[in-house]
Amino acid sequence: MSFKRNIMITGGAGFIGSHVVRLFVNKYPHYHIICLDKLTYAGNLANLKDIEQAPNYTFVKADICDYERMLTLIQEHNIDGIIHLAAESHVDRSIKDPFTFARTNVMGTLSLLQAAKVHWEAQPNRYEGKLFYHISTDEVYGALELTHPEGIEPPFSTTASSGEHHAAYGTDFFYETTKYNPHSPYSASKASSDHFVRAFHDTYGLPTIVTNCSNNYGPYQFPEKLIPLFINNIRNRKPLPVYGKGENVRDWLYVEDHARAIDTIFHTGKIADTYNIGGFNEWKNIDLIKVLIKTVDRLLGNPEGHSIELITYVTDRAGHDLRYAIDSSKLKNELGWEPSLQFEEGIEKTVRWYLDNQSWLDNITSGDYQAYYDVMYNNR
Repeated sequence: MSFKRNIMITGGAGFIGSHVVRLFVNKYPHYHIICLDKLTYAGNLANLKDIEQAPNYTFVKADICDYERMLTLIQEHNIDGIIHLAAESHVDRSIKDPFTFARTNVMGTLSLLQAAKVHWEAQPNRYEGKLFYHISTDEVYGALELTHPEGIEPPFSTTASSGEHHAAYGTDFFYETTKYNPHSPYSASKASSDHFVRAFHDTYGLPTIVTNCSNNYGPYQFPEKLIPLFINNIRNRKPLPVYGKGENVRDWLYVEDHARAIDTIFHTGKIADTYNIGGFNEWKNIDLIKVLIKTVDRLLGNPEGHSIELITYVTDRAGHDLRYAIDSSKLKNELGWEPSLQFEEGIEKTVRWYLDNQSWLDNITSGDYQAYYDVMYNNR
């Protein structure tokens, strides 16, 4: 079968990656989508069960740090576009094991960049029609001040439709021009990978785009992250560990909206440019947790406030950034993207999905899926 394009999506069996793969496979039947994933703890092919038989979908188990393998795959499939999502992403894990984050996020990205460069430079038209799209995080920017800590009620957003922020927990935001100031091993590794991507454009002319996104939530998220962890803990009457006083503020974006943004930027973004992707949607952690408790209790038929007692305050994380807030008005004004869901609607959909897919969640928390892949792929 002849395809118009051959797109490799790294980290495609992960949380955000699986949504991007699904979108591209379904929306672009004339594209061949190569889903590449190492299938570490965060990668799960059950996330892609509904498209695994699609004629334009191919899964490859591989490590992005294996340069020779990356070069061979890019050559064999004649890849002309790479959407790079593969990364170690959990801050707590990076504090305990920074070497793994440096290896995967920095050296893995460098491996892909070099493999793409070698293959594309050997083509008659070199870089024409090619793109290396690197997905990063808002955490590379560091932290913003919390200037309005009291006296306002959620939601704190704003008018996403107008692309304007209103004063919420502060009047400053992360812009594409904000100076990098990472505070954790995770964000430092992502900042380094961002610099390598831009350096490959400036040095070799490699066509690149970088996007920095706020916190994602939605179906298929690994349950070490706040929202699925707390949904599962409420369901099982387990403690809800809250760092410090729960005053840290994050900007939240529904994962399918992020996938749409990636689609838009991949096809219409400006080469060598940077785009911030945010939800115009700031929430203090403790307020978000209370919304989760209220929603889960209601859908489980529990009395209102039934699970409030599960909140347990724990010692704050080392180097815990106080506030993140993305300004994505450039993306709206230049490319026409904006979030499609209000936060309350997105949380309702998310909670319902996890409650309706308890077998998926139980399989993840038990670790059974990893043992299956070890046998299936013989640790290759």
